[in-house]
Amino acid sequence: MVAEGIIGTLIIGLIIGALARLVTPGTAGLGCLPTVAVGVGGAFLGQLIAGALGVGYGEQGLLGLLFSVLGAVLILLLLQAIAGRRRI
Repeated sequence: MVAEGIIGTLIIGLIIGALARLVTPGTAGLGCLPTVAVGVGGAFLGQLIAGALGVGYGEQGLLGLLFSVLGAVLILLLLQAIAGRRRI
């Protein structure tokens, strides 16, 4: 049962990370695993942002997806700022 939850989280993380890479300017040379990490981290950050704003963050739905992608975009922008001209 736990493995199914982990696999689901990784799949959702990949989707969120891929969406964030689509809307983020520039090219992020990330592979599959870093994209998943950005997506999972973005979902966590999106939940924190939604909670800080007092917005109801549903486990599912469009609002949860939007905040998750927003969090992932912020992580990608942070990575690009840290890396500077180097490729990440």
